[in-house]
Amino acid sequence: MRGHIRKRGSKWCFVVDVGRDENGKRIRRWHSGFKRRKDAERALAEALRRLDAGTYVAPSKLTLRDFLVDEWLPAIAGTLRESTYESYAGNIRRHVVPAIGARRLQQVTPALLNSLYAELGREREVEGERREPLSPRTIRYVHTILRRALADAVRWNCIARNPAEHATPPRARQAPKMQTWTAEQLRAFLEHVRGDRLYAAWRLLATTGMRRGEVLGLTWDNVDLDAARVSIAETLIGARRRSTPKTDSGRRNVALDPETVEALREHAQSQAEEMAAMGPGYENSNLVFCNPDGRPLWPRSFSRMFERHVRAAALPRIRLHDLRHTHATLALQAGVHPKVVQERLGHATIGITLDTYSHAIPAMQEDAAAQIAALIAG
Repeated sequence: MRGHIRKRGSKWCFVVDVGRDENGKRIRRWHSGFKRRKDAERALAEALRRLDAGTYVAPSKLTLRDFLVDEWLPAIAGTLRESTYESYAGNIRRHVVPAIGARRLQQVTPALLNSLYAELGREREVEGERREPLSPRTIRYVHTILRRALADAVRWNCIARNPAEHATPPRARQAPKMQTWTAEQLRAFLEHVRGDRLYAAWRLLATTGMRRGEVLGLTWDNVDLDAARVSIAETLIGARRRSTPKTDSGRRNVALDPETVEALREHAQSQAEEMAAMGPGYENSNLVFCNPDGRPLWPRSFSRMFERHVRAAALPRIRLHDLRHTHATLALQAGVHPKVVQERLGHATIGITLDTYSHAIPAMQEDAAAQIAALIAG
């Protein structure tokens, strides 16, 4: 008999023979906690079916926290970029472990995960600290992490099914609509910030389409002012964390216009004066753009600086990232070949560039039609 049912106290349980150990002794696994006999019978039949299929999972007291933090994260650390690993670990420790980390891994259900997602979407208190509701996008990211982790738990024979496959995270909100400035508005912004300590950074963003992290992670080793080029090799993620671009296309050289080169030369001179004034207290990280004492700029603070400048200049409000969109849109409208725009932005394919900036295509179509007509007319 490979399995049988028994009543213990007020609950039903069953035991299955799962094979023999190296000494030939039978290995038996108990499954308990069923309120009705028919539930135990159904579970026994399923366990026997899984034994035959080779997918049987033995009962375990392993908690979700112990699996995620002690087993899964160390196992995948070598397969991820450092920034991705830190993001996974941070989200697990902040959002998953305090809420459901004590649950047994084998007791995690789709309903439990849905309850977690609902809780993360509300204002809550964790260990005496008030936590703001997470955005649907962030909750979906937590769901993505759990789905991957629990898929590995299935492959490692810790659980029979992946509960995250049947959970329902909130729908992501529609991405913010792209807002861009006209050439006149961009010119007005650059005029407004001309006297700013970080004028060269604002100009570099506007004239190259570089991302915020790429500008803040730029070092002088990757700037060649004589050749009028910058090489994008690192990205600043946090105040102290740098990372390499995610794709090969992200590692690129970007040509600079003469005015931007001159702005960078003036910035280098000002930075040298700050370094001399600070003396030994200056933290030289070789960053092109940093705080007056040499410490890296905090990306969010940099974005807030931009927002304050936009308000002071009485310009239409756009995000800092929209300077990148403005650069690409103006380039395409000026007739710059999309392949060149793709290379400057670091997109993996030209299709991404054309899909992202399709709003600029109609104007290009009209110009092309006029040019072709003029050619035919002689």
